[in-house]
Amino acid sequence: MSLDAPHKHFVPYVPKPGEEFMSSEQLAHFRGILETLKNQLMGGIERTVHTMQDEATVFADPNDRASQETDIAIELRNRDRERKLIKKIEETIDRIESGDYGYCTACGVEIGIKRLEARPTATLCIDCKTLEEVREKQIAK
Repeated sequence: MSLDAPHKHFVPYVPKPGEEFMSSEQLAHFRGILETLKNQLMGGIERTVHTMQDEATVFADPNDRASQETDIAIELRNRDRERKLIKKIEETIDRIESGDYGYCTACGVEIGIKRLEARPTATLCIDCKTLEEVREKQIAK
């Protein structure tokens, strides 16, 4: 399961003329997206645990055993990424509750509905995110 694909199956929010940014309707829209994504990720983690318990086979052939161990390692790495995303989703829901959701943590401007729908856990506006990526590239050199 892709980390950002599950939330793509929602109806995009269309703001009403004159509607205030991050109105209660908008916050409910994004909370719904975040909670749906979290539930899907949690379900995937539970399925992985059950599958790994059910498929705990000891192979006599070293190649089969190595293949199984590689598959398990990849699955665990994916689930760890999803666990981190769940934590980020929970932090984002906390930002909704505190009234900080939708605003850039660096400069305070509105992040924008379309950007938030593309990445509901975004904390930076596009300009600050671009600047952050440029700095990361400079440090990496």
